[in-house]
Amino acid sequence: MPGTKRENIKPGMKVKVVQKQDQRTGNLTEGVVKRLLTNSAQHPHGIKVMLESGIVGRVKEIVE
Repeated sequence: MPGTKRENIKPGMKVKVVQKQDQRTGNLTEGVVKRLLTNSAQHPHGIKVMLESGIVGRVKEIVE
C-alpha cells in the first residue's frame, strides 16, 4: 500500500520512511508512526510522519 494518502496511515502502524538526508540514496528506515505531520489529504512524495524513535520522514511503504 503506498504512503501517499493520509487516510491510509494511522499512529501505531509499522511503516518504512525515507529521511531527508537519504532521499538521494533511497535508503529506507523502518519504524512505528507516532504522529502525522502532513496536513493535506495526499502528497506525491509520501505523507510526512514522526516515528516513535523521533525520526521524521516521508512514508514510502506500509508494512503489513
